[in-house]
Amino acid sequence: MHIAVAPVRIGPGPREHLPLALGGSTFGPAQYSGQEDANLLGAMDASLAHGVTHFDTAEGYGDGHSERLIGRFIAQKPERREQLFIASKSNLDDISAAAMLRAVDASRARLQCDVIDLYYIHWPRTGKDMRPWMEGLETARQKGKIRAVGVSNFSVEQMAALEDVGRIDAHQLGYSLLWRGKERDVIPYCAAHRIAVVSYSSLAHGILAGRLPANPAFPVGDHRRTILLFRADLWPTVHAAAEALKAAAARAGRPLAYLAIRWLLRQPGVTSVIVGARNAQQAAANAAALDGQVTDDVFAEMTRISDEVMRALPDEDNPYDYHP
Repeated sequence: MHIAVAPVRIGPGPREHLPLALGGSTFGPAQYSGQEDANLLGAMDASLAHGVTHFDTAEGYGDGHSERLIGRFIAQKPERREQLFIASKSNLDDISAAAMLRAVDASRARLQCDVIDLYYIHWPRTGKDMRPWMEGLETARQKGKIRAVGVSNFSVEQMAALEDVGRIDAHQLGYSLLWRGKERDVIPYCAAHRIAVVSYSSLAHGILAGRLPANPAFPVGDHRRTILLFRADLWPTVHAAAEALKAAAARAGRPLAYLAIRWLLRQPGVTSVIVGARNAQQAAANAAALDGQVTDDVFAEMTRISDEVMRALPDEDNPYDYHP
């Protein structure tokens, strides 16, 4: 495969990696059976075979199952650990350095890793002093338990407060053709402070896979029921934009998901793009987005469509409208 994008480095780790990450947010027993675990292990194997070595997870994904599944993947062939860049995160109620250190150790145990390449504070706490969490992560870094420190879903002010006590290496945030609010302040701040930007919900919760109908029916418990883009008053506008983007992709002779990934990688300040995969075929399709050339006019058309839909969407901080 001819890689059309340059490798990246997040934090002081020893290895560069491709700017695409395999997302583990759906690696959980609530969503999948034992057979699905086998499919997810296949997705990891295919990702690695295609050079995608950045695996992203969290202690809260599947109540730890996502981390355990990645740990199982590593344990099958321990030499894989030296190939992988592993990122995880925690979402704690106890704002203390000790709680953060316990969370890091618990993640290390589930991942079967002595050191985690990147560890995030998953969600900020509004109006709280979160510096003790940062102190815990800096202690974990000094002890060699993690290599880099990240935050997720933070504002500029929240990041600035943490940087009083430690170095932020990465910020993971919701970002896609259908969700771009962080362009105003957070992404420029990260660029100015040399903080890597890692996008989640890069395909807008599956919308940019281009397969959802005009009237989707999600089962009870499906996380998409909580996503702003699927809100009844917004969905018709979002779906129309997705259809316009799909038509533009068809004219370009590329799948919409392919172009949605490549569009993100062209955006100023973006370091890496997280995309989920439920099986080896999806993982291979994601990796294919790093191959091949796309003309500027295609990206310009996608940006135009995106600009239009963004004017119709609410000015919310994150796509979940979640503010703990």
